Amino acid sequence: MVEALYITIIDRRPKGRPRKGGKLCKEGDKIIYPELEKEGICAWMYRGDGCKSYQVGQKFIYPEDVGKLCPWLLDSLSGIIHVLKFGGTLPWEYKGTPYEKEFNLDGITTEFVRCIDPTDSGIIVKVTRIKI
Repeated sequence: MVEALYITIIDRRPKGRPRKGGKLCKEGDKIIYPELEKEGICAWMYRGDGCKSYQVGQKFIYPEDVGKLCPWLLDSLSGIIHVLKFGGTLPWEYKGTPYEKEFNLDGITTEFVRCIDPTDSGIIVKVTRIKI
């Protein structure tokens, strides 16, 4: 049975504040650069001018898209990826939370990971293993 791993940026942040992500803001042709740390925006997610920014809901395929992922985020993901790649799951379920996981050993299994970035950007991703 073949397995695929998908990494999805999700719209969750600590302290219940809405994520601004990497959304590009302009006034006419002038780019309005955000105060990244103050606004809780990850500089890697914003990607310079915002035109190449990663957005909530965007999906990456592992390992094909590793080069597109921030090294800090990828490091945060490494343990979860190894567990899922070799058919395992982590026992905690987070029932009743936004991070409640799916466990279906014959289909879909999910895990959630927060980037180790020490700023308040709070990048959280959902890793989904799908058996094909």
